[in-house]
Amino acid sequence: MTDQLPLARAFEGAGIQERRSMTDLYEEDVLLWSEQQAALLRRVAAGERINDQVDWENVVEEIESVGSEQLHAVNSLLMQALIHMLKAQGWPDSREAPHWKAETERFRGDAADRFAPSMRQRIDLAKIYRRALRAVPDMIDGQPPLPLPASCPVTLDKLLSED
Repeated sequence: MTDQLPLARAFEGAGIQERRSMTDLYEEDVLLWSEQQAALLRRVAAGERINDQVDWENVVEEIESVGSEQLHAVNSLLMQALIHMLKAQGWPDSREAPHWKAETERFRGDAADRFAPSMRQRIDLAKIYRRALRAVPDMIDGQPPLPLPASCPVTLDKLLSED
């Protein structure tokens, strides 16, 4: 949208003074900052010499955070899958068991969709499983769970598979 506009005009259109720094904008409106940085990077990619306008420090931080946020999302989805799996195992006769099984599959699929091979070495499945165990309630429908495995009964590959 603004990749054809000079930086000052893009700021004016957003109601921001030209003299505000990109760092200030980053702190106050990360959405507008990201749009501005994307526009500037497109201009750099097209050969325009505007390196001094790019907020390189925050661009680098944001690019790094993209990966860490994806890893966090996969970890979170795996934990949700495990919690629902444990509920279904702990209370197989509950009327909610079919829902928990369906949720397990949904979270597994979502994790698989976001998983990248480089995440494998950074995912601590044993830690995620311990957290999932702690998140399982002590009672459902007035009943304690059937015995649950102390260690994770599935591998990462199994969790991420479509089987």
